[in-house]
Amino acid sequence: MAIRILLADDHRIMRQGLSAMIDKRMGMKVVGEAANGRIALQLVESLQPDVVVLDLMMPTLNGIEASRQITERWPRTRTLILTMNDDQRSVSRALEAGASGFVVKDNAFEEVVKAIETVAQGQVYLSPSVAGSVVDSYRRKKYFSRDDDTLELSSRELEVLQLLAEGHSTKETAAQLGVSPKTIESHRLRLFRKLEVTNVVQLARLAIREGIIPP
Repeated sequence: MAIRILLADDHRIMRQGLSAMIDKRMGMKVVGEAANGRIALQLVESLQPDVVVLDLMMPTLNGIEASRQITERWPRTRTLILTMNDDQRSVSRALEAGASGFVVKDNAFEEVVKAIETVAQGQVYLSPSVAGSVVDSYRRKKYFSRDDDTLELSSRELEVLQLLAEGHSTKETAAQLGVSPKTIESHRLRLFRKLEVTNVVQLARLAIREGIIPP
């Protein structure tokens, strides 16, 4: 049976290119495409793919938070992060969020295929360029350290943080998440207090610094 794959990337050309190449492989089939993490969640629910390939940086819901929610809600679906960003913090967060693999976009397409096959079998795949740093960090006992405040936020707080940092209003954020503006306002005040910021501009700067949204 073919591995059923969902592609989530906000760059349409990237999605189409990956889709075309994957569909040429025996034993693999792209069953859906999403332009952001929130659409990806909707498609996972309806399509039940075996593997979801997630871009790290996507609007409304980034790849790490999408991976976290997919892992919690559909544990049989494996997630693979595909990104240009190979820093240790991103790798650590992806694995903590339940991702089964992390592939750097600079690498050859054959590695993406190998990563999909690996995670579909229930194993973990890391690009060679990041695997060494993960092992070194683990040996230094820093791998799962929680030395920044953003890691202490709940999944919903991280969703609100990303949407507000992207410039969405309280009303728009509430509509995206299906809650009331009053609930979002409560989250916003809680975020300000936890992260020690006083306005959305500072919140956006923090989100950029922590790799939650792109610069």
